[in-house]
Amino acid sequence: MENKLKETLHIGHEKCPIIHALEIIGGKWRIPIIWRLSAEKSLRYNELKRSIPGITNIMLTRSLQSLEKNGLVKRVEYTHIKKARNATKNFPPHVEYSLTDICQDLMPALVVINEWGKNLS
Repeated sequence: MENKLKETLHIGHEKCPIIHALEIIGGKWRIPIIWRLSAEKSLRYNELKRSIPGITNIMLTRSLQSLEKNGLVKRVEYTHIKKARNATKNFPPHVEYSLTDICQDLMPALVVINEWGKNLS
């Protein structure tokens, strides 16, 4: 196990996969955004903002852009009027965010990290 860790972390001039992954998901807000989106099929911007206490519009926008750029979050723009299921009102044009399949693959690792973090407390 120890040799495998050394091999993974010391791979010469290539970027370590762990460090590369942490650069993509690191930061104060990216994991909370991913975690929240994992609980829903998709969320609108304001739904996401309300569900993450303390996040500002600027940080939510920047974090979503970064996650989208790195292929972890999918942004779908609905420019047409969308009829709500079993409702009489229509939704105006809007944007919804959801996790990509690549990010869904990350969720088991985040669940393990979450449990590990609970044990540290």
